[in-house]
Amino acid sequence: MTARSQPSSRRERPAKPALTRAGIISEAVRIMRAEGLQRVTMRRLAKELDTGPASLYVYVSNTAELHGAILDELMGEVDLEPAASGGDWREQIDTVLTSYTDLLHQHPSLAQAALVARPSGPNYLKLLETLLSLLEQGGVPGGQAAWGVDVLLQVATASAAEHAARDSSPRSEQEWSELTTAVEGTSEAESPHVAALGSELLSGTPRTRRTWRIHMLLNGILQTPRPTP
Repeated sequence: MTARSQPSSRRERPAKPALTRAGIISEAVRIMRAEGLQRVTMRRLAKELDTGPASLYVYVSNTAELHGAILDELMGEVDLEPAASGGDWREQIDTVLTSYTDLLHQHPSLAQAALVARPSGPNYLKLLETLLSLLEQGGVPGGQAAWGVDVLLQVATASAAEHAARDSSPRSEQEWSELTTAVEGTSEAESPHVAALGSELLSGTPRTRRTWRIHMLLNGILQTPRPTP
């Protein structure tokens, strides 16, 4: 006859680590890296942190804020060093934004969420400061830089989300083949401009197109005054 196991006192159990916003975000990033952003829920976080979901709302008000905080945490990995290396300001901005889009491309679900997430943490502010500093080096007036940096990040984020969605689609290659066939087979009588450009519409590598897009935006930011009230 075996002796009954005695229930352990709460005082004998190891104390749970205190909840902190930094700890919650760190755990959320760990889950996202392992399983994707769709698995990062308040309920899942609470389970991993051995607490109740209501306790998390003291530190993070909603899922949108959580996604923004995750994005800000990962922005710490964006390479900002090119801004300190000298050289052409356009090339430096291109390099920084390429690092940003590559980061989002590694996490397709986060790339989609980044379209609506509003990060406001220290890493986002560092990225803003770097881009604004480079725009100033290029002679962009402050008002145009203030609006222009928003456009640059919007376009970079949308590009990352688009490519992440395509790469994860099982029909990606087939869709590209169908588009190529449609463009190159266009009737000159019905769509003369499409027929005249033909393969030019599909030319260039993703890298060269991305660089051209950034330079095009920068030229526009530099030459386009903000409207007066």
